[in-house]
Amino acid sequence: MGKITPSLVPRVSRLLDGVGAHLKLARLRRKYSAETVAQRAGITRRTLSKVEQGDPAVALGVYARVMQVLRLEDDLALLAKDDELGRKLQDAGITAKLRAPKRLAVARNEIALDQAEGSS
Repeated sequence: MGKITPSLVPRVSRLLDGVGAHLKLARLRRKYSAETVAQRAGITRRTLSKVEQGDPAVALGVYARVMQVLRLEDDLALLAKDDELGRKLQDAGITAKLRAPKRLAVARNEIALDQAEGSS
């Protein structure tokens, strides 16, 4: 039985296709063969082909290894760098829900209060 991969929205799918195309162009500009890049990245030529097609089933680590072979690893730092939506939410004052205190911490506080009242 094959893997079931959740589908992506078309926009994200197009973005992955673009990343794959950019990696392929980078490889061709450097005049590296697919076999050379695959070998240096520790993957098969078939997996490299999937990377260059923007296949979403390929792990991000594989994309990173291909980028490292092409000396593009610094571009990984640009992923999610500009979190515009996150900054807008932060500026609007929307905060994450606070967690309830753990039972052990509550019990310790109650014991400390009882001891403080008992010594008075």
